[in-house]
Amino acid sequence: MKNFIGTQMIYTYANGWEYEIYIKNEDTVDYRIHSGMVGGRWVKDQKVDMVKLVEGIYKVSWTEPTGTDVCVDFMMDEGRVHGVIFFPKWVEEHPEITVCYQNDYIDLMKSSREKYETYPKHVVTHYAEITYVKNVGRDNEEIISQATYEGMTDEIRSGSFYR
Repeated sequence: MKNFIGTQMIYTYANGWEYEIYIKNEDTVDYRIHSGMVGGRWVKDQKVDMVKLVEGIYKVSWTEPTGTDVCVDFMMDEGRVHGVIFFPKWVEEHPEITVCYQNDYIDLMKSSREKYETYPKHVVTHYAEITYVKNVGRDNEEIISQATYEGMTDEIRSGSFYR
């Protein structure tokens, strides 16, 4: 896991959704969703289950306060990702509620989960291409530290975002 911990990645799913994840440490990730159904959402300190399946392939899984379940396989040697996202019905119907810095709205996520229907789940499963990967070290609070904006991922990939 030592080569995976501290990795920041940007990846684009086949449906065009662009995500960014930072593997902060053995059980925590930070991430931003740059486009798609919940584009603009960002999260710090999400607790996850993380395993190395075989050399170069890692599985990261978690349940969000929204009730969304996520399972992502990172195939580092191939530069690919396979993700499955299980959105509760309420997130599919009211995605705008989740488009925020989640850490400041945990109570809203939990109350929305109770207020709205959760089933049937909206399942999204796609492959993605990793378009940026860099090991930035573990527990770096500066990597995912602000909301996404148009052009951010291009700035990260070009090296002009972090100074």
